Amino acid sequence: MYVFVDEIETHLREKLVPFWEKLKDTEYGGYYGYMGYNLAVDKHYEKGCILNSRILWFFSNAYMLLEEEHLKDAAVHAYKFFKDYCMDYDNGGVYWSVTYDGKILDDTKHTYNQAFAIYALSSYYDAVKDEEALKTAKGLFNLIETKCTDKYGYLEAFSRTFEPASNDKLSENGVMADKTMNTLLHVFEAYTELYRVCHDENVAERLRFMLGIFKNNVYNEGLGRQEVFFDSRYKPLIDLYSYGHDIETAWLLDRGLEVLGDSSYKEMFAPVTHSLAENIYNRAFVNGSVLNEAENGIDNTTRVW
Repeated sequence: MYVFVDEIETHLREKLVPFWEKLKDTEYGGYYGYMGYNLAVDKHYEKGCILNSRILWFFSNAYMLLEEEHLKDAAVHAYKFFKDYCMDYDNGGVYWSVTYDGKILDDTKHTYNQAFAIYALSSYYDAVKDEEALKTAKGLFNLIETKCTDKYGYLEAFSRTFEPASNDKLSENGVMADKTMNTLLHVFEAYTELYRVCHDENVAERLRFMLGIFKNNVYNEGLGRQEVFFDSRYKPLIDLYSYGHDIETAWLLDRGLEVLGDSSYKEMFAPVTHSLAENIYNRAFVNGSVLNEAENGIDNTTRVW
């Protein structure tokens, strides 16, 4: 076990951290938005705000784990770009993407994107104790709850001024979904991290609300899997089994339940997360890796996870 842990830490220190540090854009800020298979960087490619949030989360957590100042510097660099270019200070929320030099490119406001910003900002606050970052995360939480919800759950795609828009960014497989398991999952992930650092009972209440949606609408007990794409009332639109998302959900629900610390919900969800993981192992773990998905019972054997 300890050999495995040592191997992971060595890979983090010697491979992952240097890889991302080399993508730091010292001229225009943030991190470069595209690298090809040949490792050639396109310095003028757009910069996705989700990518920037994920990088901010990565360096914040790497700094908390390894306690090396260059990792803190990398996180601060990502935060500055996020603060200066990814936020819409007139209408609220986070843009979808900006140009390499920080001009607005795609001003879509998507709940999925707001969630990743909360996730990153919460970790960044924990890493460097920047109160401004926590304030921004709480502001995005309030924005999601006031602009991006209905009585059934979480709405997804909006214009710059939060008028409803087509959810093409999170829809696939020939359907246009009003709601998706994927967005719900990452809102849950983001709120878990926010609750971990601030213990706001309003956040805890919404975590419980989402757990109810997972249990009653998303998890298909008969098939031991999650449904993926839904109409506005969480009615499934397609027979799709997303193998990697079920693994991801098993981990993120368990993590959320651990942070929430509510024993009744832990007891309720133990068979759910166990079933999700066990079913993927038995069905989709083939020749040492996980298949992509199954639509109408037919496996897509591409490996993307």
